[in-house]
Parts: sequence; structure tokens; C-alpha cells
Amino acid sequence: MPDPVPLRAVLFDRDATLVVDIPYNGDPSLVQPMPTALDAVARVREAGLRVGVVSNQSGVARGLLTEAQVQAVNARVDELFGGFDVWRYCPHGPEDGCECRKPKPGMVRSAAAALGLEASEVAVVGDIAADLAAAHAAGARSVLVPTPATRPEEVAAASSVSDTLADAVELLLAGGAPLPARASDERSEG
Repeated sequence: MPDPVPLRAVLFDRDATLVVDIPYNGDPSLVQPMPTALDAVARVREAGLRVGVVSNQSGVARGLLTEAQVQAVNARVDELFGGFDVWRYCPHGPEDGCECRKPKPGMVRSAAAALGLEASEVAVVGDIAADLAAAHAAGARSVLVPTPATRPEEVAAASSVSDTLADAVELLLAGGAPLPARASDERSEG
């Protein structure tokens, strides 16, 4: 049975999902798209959906990056991919207790709201459990695209897994990544 809530946007993790992960990268010249990433984002746009990025950037809190460097790298990603409808990043560290840092749902909810959407109308695509947990906590769909850094238990626990970003997008467009049960329950309660 198709999900009654239509998919209207896809939010991508940045590092190791859209672009090759260079830990704490502050240099826009080092940005390289992941395999199939450019085509995947183009496919989302072709389907008439909005696109965005949600990214933890704890290098700011750790003193390894400035927010200006994060914004410069984000601008390069934006340029390579033809621009995103919304960007959200968390500059906090894991110990800061903020609501925006994945696995918390703050960035997903904020990005959805900036697009004029409910979280249930978006999907999050990422490479680690924190990406999926943020989506689930917000009530959004999610797809894991594992990389060599993704732990086997993260793959085993994911409700939807794809080998490539292009495959993840096709899965989403085909309705193959359902909303988490919690989001369905909330809808039924009014």
C-alpha cells in the first residue's frame, strides 16, 4: 500500500554522501562529488522534488574549522550540484547537547520547515546511523548508503539500504522507503 504522505523533498548528508569525506575539510578546492551523486541530485530535481543538505560540522566546535570555512565548502558543493533549496549544518560538538546535531531531529525539522513542508514529506539520505536516527526522530523517511566507514550494525539496523546514491533516489521515488511507524502513528492521532 503506498504511503499516504507524498514525498516532496530529499535532504542529503554532505560528507561521504554527496561529496568525498575529507575529515574537517575547510578547503573548497578539495570538494569532489561521490560516485552517482550529481546524477542522483539531478534525478530528484527532475522528479519535481526539492533538495537540501543537512550536515554535522563538529570541526567548528573542536576549533579545527571556522564557520566561514564550512560556508565556503558548502558554497562549492552548491556550485557543483547546481544549488540546493535549503542548507542546514550543525557547528556543535557531540557533548554540546544541542537539538540540531544528528542524531537529534533539529536540522531535519528546520530544513523541512524552511521548505514549507512537514518532516513526513521529506526523506534523508546518509551514510551512518545518526543520519537515519535524525530522520526517524523527525518523522521523515530515510535511506542508508553505506561507505567503507559505515559499521555493519548500522547497515543491519537500517530499514532501507541502497548501494549507491542513485539507487537510493530511485528507491525513494518508487515509494520504497516508508515513513517510520512513529510518524504514521502521529498522523493517525490527529
